[in-house]
Amino acid sequence: MITIELLQKKINNGENDLFRSLYGNDHLILKKQADIYARLISRFETQFKKNEAYLFSSPGRTEIGGNHTDHNMGRVLAGSVSLDNIAVAAPNNSSIIRIDSAGYPAFEIDCSDTIPKDEEQYTTASLVRGMVAGMRDAGFRCDGFDVCIEGRVPKGSGLSSSASFEVLIGTIISHLFNKGKLDPVRNAIIGQYAENNYFGKPCGLMDQTACAVGGLITIDFKDPGDPVVKKVDFDFTSTGYSLVITDTGGDHADLNDEYASLPIDMKSVAYALGASVLREVTMVDIVKAIPELRSGAGDRAILRAYHFQGDNQRVVRQVEALEKGDFRAFLDMVIESGYSSYMYNQNIHSPHSVKEQGVALGLAMSEMVLKGEGAWRVHGGGFAGTIQAFVPDTLLDEYVNTMEHIFGKGACHNLFIRNRGAFMLEL
Repeated sequence: MITIELLQKKINNGENDLFRSLYGNDHLILKKQADIYARLISRFETQFKKNEAYLFSSPGRTEIGGNHTDHNMGRVLAGSVSLDNIAVAAPNNSSIIRIDSAGYPAFEIDCSDTIPKDEEQYTTASLVRGMVAGMRDAGFRCDGFDVCIEGRVPKGSGLSSSASFEVLIGTIISHLFNKGKLDPVRNAIIGQYAENNYFGKPCGLMDQTACAVGGLITIDFKDPGDPVVKKVDFDFTSTGYSLVITDTGGDHADLNDEYASLPIDMKSVAYALGASVLREVTMVDIVKAIPELRSGAGDRAILRAYHFQGDNQRVVRQVEALEKGDFRAFLDMVIESGYSSYMYNQNIHSPHSVKEQGVALGLAMSEMVLKGEGAWRVHGGGFAGTIQAFVPDTLLDEYVNTMEHIFGKGACHNLFIRNRGAFMLEL
């Protein structure tokens, strides 16, 4: 561990190479980030009466290709972003994990008790307990520790705040008690386990993998226990485009059934064809079986299967376009993916709340400003929340002004792909 005094000194107002790699070169942003770290370190010292600690960072993620393909063993293209969750942590020589997270009530978890609790479902405590259970099942040690966390990945932003939090906890446990030996992909798998079995959300593995591994990556989930992760060699900063995520609002609280319906529908088509997931069947198989599928799985399930087949293959072509430097072809496929999500995957708004269609409205306004110039699509789970746009720098002000006129000041996040996943900072 390093002393609190030395940590504060090494931050140096953000003027260091590590901060620049995480947050960019804007001096105002670097100073703001440094202030956030400094306050968090001071809070840790005050809350837990400790004068030594470690620093950790876990990024949010942006899904760039492959919308709802991961839970059917498909392919995705994703990147870790410059918004992150940060933490100050130290062991406390007990079995109790004590968590103080900015803006939320502090809580404790006894890491000797890893049984899922019904009353903890859909809570942060369930994720911590699930991470401890998964780490121990994988053969890793976990004892008590104290941690202060500052969540810089907005909840409900579509940037996977929960996945970022999960792999942050895994990274802390790895470094505090296991000499940093936890592999990033294994960390992601444990995060998914915690979210599925303790939190109660049937998510795929893309979010956790992107947060844990970092950079621009493509992931093939054909073997979900051992996904193939490949770094994509492409520098978005050289394109003259900005990656803008816009929060269109909407409440995610009552959407768990909508999210669950996506893998259920897709797998119902696979089951009818004698497979377990859509990755195991072809579009030809699906088309041949449509008359029987309509009376069984239903039309919506067929359309969602059609979306899966298209987006799963589209990821391969997107990666090829980026590696060839054909950014225009990549942008065209971003738009194709967005249309497929809208028309076939049908995760743009909830059918139970047709008056609230913020995502659809955001996509319409994006097309109005960016048609022929940029690209736009739903981002992440859908139904509510965020959209993604690749915006030429020449249109950035117009685009942001249009979106924030509709969805409010601060709705747009201008991000970049950072090259680090969840890790312990060594300043």
